[in-house]
Parts: sequence; structure tokens; C-alpha cells
Amino acid sequence: MTIAAGTSLGRYEVHSQLGAGGMGEVYLAEDTKLDRKVALKILPAEVVANQERMQRFVREAKAVSALNHPNIVTIHEIDETNSIHFIVIEFIDGETLRRHKKGARLSVPEALDVGIQVASALSAAHKAGIIHRDIKPENIMIRRDGIVKVLDFGLAKLTENQPATQVDTEVATKGLIKTEPGVVVGTAQYMSPEQVRGLALDARTDIFSIGVVLYEMVAGRRPFEGTTVTDMIVSILERKPPTLTTFGREIPETIEWIVSKALHKDRARGCANLQHRLFSPIMAS
Repeated sequence: MTIAAGTSLGRYEVHSQLGAGGMGEVYLAEDTKLDRKVALKILPAEVVANQERMQRFVREAKAVSALNHPNIVTIHEIDETNSIHFIVIEFIDGETLRRHKKGARLSVPEALDVGIQVASALSAAHKAGIIHRDIKPENIMIRRDGIVKVLDFGLAKLTENQPATQVDTEVATKGLIKTEPGVVVGTAQYMSPEQVRGLALDARTDIFSIGVVLYEMVAGRRPFEGTTVTDMIVSILERKPPTLTTFGREIPETIEWIVSKALHKDRARGCANLQHRLFSPIMAS
């Protein structure tokens, strides 16, 4: 269902559509009570009718609203009007990391700035027992003032409640891969080895994903490629990506260390604390 401009949902007046995905359409709206712009994330009717997915929607709102962090999108409220269920989110005046870099490399200082801000957001989420599970350039917004915001915790799971045998055949994420007995939720190119295997996840899956994003920002290409989902899985599980210096740039050794540590295929040997251990050599310099 597409909502026309001028439609009122409670105190929110819809202006225009900002985007759409499997977990709902997003609209720019005006909060007529507080006179501010907000984003409304509308839940599709078929999701509302599915109790499991509806619970995931409510869990997203509750989990993210509890995280008061400058690099995490703010959830103002969750509401329902005329059988339309929606989340009211802060409006971010900026663009996604994907659009920001336009397929090109970012400078090392800019890439690190984005990486540190995303790491800070995820560190706070991990401390609260929340895993994002779908870190990618489309879920990272850069405001006009340079502040980074991590979006869409719709795939997040509380770490104490994520059975590997849970199967959701309707998860709305491009590049989703389903395996037995588990289910993989996320976008293929940015998944950790344990994620593509459908294993139980912990915070280290986000560390791997941010390593992929950081590599892509600096190198201008992703570390793992494949023409099919199967090729992508093999690349993630078995292949070692080219070093960043392969791309003809003077890359500090510290950046190579960060990326190699984050992308270690054995999570037991990877980095256990994203912000303080992964980026500590940079933050201390």
C-alpha cells in the first residue's frame, strides 16, 4: 500500500516517499505537534498479519529506542493508526554511504572516520546485547555535517535469544541465503563465514561486516566477489582477499592490520571487541 502525500497518520502528515523495502516503505512526514521532519517506516499488511514478523518489528523498535547513541538512528515511537502500523524515526538529512562514495575509493582519513563512528554505534549495541547482522553501505547514512548514523536494526537479534534452528523464509533482504538447519539473514557480500553457514551468531559477525565495508571504502571494491551466491559463499569461506596495497595506494600498516583482523575467517582468532580493540591503534594515534 502506497500512502499519498497529504495523508495524516495521527499527528504525522505524509509528504513523500523516501524509499521502500521488504520490511516496509519509508516516508518523509511532518510531526505537526512538534513541528519537525520525521521518517515513517510503514509495516506492510502481510507483515502485520504474520505474528512472528510483527514481533520482530516491535523488537526492532524497542531495542533501538533503548540505545541512546549519537551514531544510531533515533526511534521516536511506534504507533498504529487505521490499521497502519509504523515506526517514527528521526529524519536524517544526508545520504547513504553507498551513494556518498559513488563507487569510488574514499580517502583513508574519511574511511577511518566513517569506520570509527560505525564501530562506536555497534559497540554500544553489542553492550546492550544487540547484533545488527546486516551492516552494509546502504545501512550507513552520512549526514551533511559528517555525523554517521547506523540504520535498520530490523534484522537485529537479542544475543540471548537467537536459536540457530529458527527459519524465516520471508526475511526481506536482497542477497539472502537460506541454509539448513539454520537461516542466514543479511546481504551476501557483507556476511561473516559463520553467517553464511547459518550458525548461531554473536557480535563478531558485525566486526567481520564492518571489515568488509572498511576494505571497500579504501580499496574501491569488496574483498569477496562472485557471480553467483555459491561463488560468493566460497569466496567468503575459503579465499583470502588481496591486500589493500595491491590497489596501488600508500596504505598505512595499521589499516592493513585492522582489515585483516576484522576479516579473519576464524572468529575465535578475530577481534572480540569492535571499537576498543579493532580501532585502538588509530584512536590512540
